[in-house]
Amino acid sequence: MPLVNLPAFAPDLIADLEKLGTERVDTPVIQPAEPFLDMAGEDLRRRIFMTESETGKSLCLRPEFTIPVCLRHIETATGTPKRYAYLGEVFRQRREGSNEFYQAGIEDLGEPDVARADARAVHDALAVLKNRLPGRKLSVVLGDQSVFEAVVAACGLPAGWQKRLVHAFGNQAQLQKLMAALSNPAPSGTFGPEVERLAIFGTLDDEARLIAHIDETMEATGYSTNASRSPADIARRLREKMELANTRLDGRTLALLKEFLALELSLADAPRALAAFADKAGLSLGAALARFESRVAALSETGVDLADITYRAAFGRPLDYYTGLVFEIAPEGDALVLAGGGRFDRLLTLLGAKERIPAVGFSLWLDRIASVKGQAA
Repeated sequence: MPLVNLPAFAPDLIADLEKLGTERVDTPVIQPAEPFLDMAGEDLRRRIFMTESETGKSLCLRPEFTIPVCLRHIETATGTPKRYAYLGEVFRQRREGSNEFYQAGIEDLGEPDVARADARAVHDALAVLKNRLPGRKLSVVLGDQSVFEAVVAACGLPAGWQKRLVHAFGNQAQLQKLMAALSNPAPSGTFGPEVERLAIFGTLDDEARLIAHIDETMEATGYSTNASRSPADIARRLREKMELANTRLDGRTLALLKEFLALELSLADAPRALAAFADKAGLSLGAALARFESRVAALSETGVDLADITYRAAFGRPLDYYTGLVFEIAPEGDALVLAGGGRFDRLLTLLGAKERIPAVGFSLWLDRIASVKGQAA
């Protein structure tokens, strides 16, 4: 028996989702924990309810639907494009409210027209909410991780720093911390004693010499390479650590990143503003901007009023598997997020799909929708 009641509007909501060309799907409440721990992000990992099987395999109570729906799609070898609708309980440790609540949503897998699929996700999430909350003004904020990735890459940062910054996208505190680290001189002892010792003797500058040194040290100490990383892996990591610690942003590049992250304006004006930023900064963002502009045009074709959507360059969502579009919808003047979603093109491959499957989707928080409906009653 569920611990929380299903909202009265749920049958009508799932009917709305099925009218949007979807197939209703369900997934087990008990899920393998590994995919969530590896791919969902720190925010969700901290709130998962863990358990284990009789054989000691790590399991968890379903904390969201995207990963389970994608796993089911792979296991059933279903072709694409495919649109799945779901409604069911999820379980997360929360400071306020019940740890068990209902989510519904759509996962859109394999649609080759990325701009059309992105636009459809935002349009459909808005349409379903408006049917539940007639007359209530809704606020939409939209971001794009791929544009941020393009800006960071165009700034010429080492791959390790690019990875760190992209991983922090959407986490303002972490992003500001990394940018502060990039702009300040490296303090003494940054590298750690072993890296500093190797640097003093010049070993880090000679990869073959470094690998040989690590191999000799591991052999002398009885450290088995079969049980851990190889000398080449360790050498690569040491060199990367030195490169990361030695990299510092010049004032111009730091100012460019801050200028980009400060962009916040109507989506209708965003393509022009991003193009102007790229031209002024002398950055090549061609492919990312083309995808962004195509999505804006596709959204306009759905009838969504672009003036009602805010583009925020620094906006992201706390799930590691997003790759492009991210968005959230809330009542105007209220921070309560009713729906959220985005694009996750790498997720299905990471979960075991044999070929790349583009994907986008959104989730609806039914307890929050019920709360807003109750306020209007």
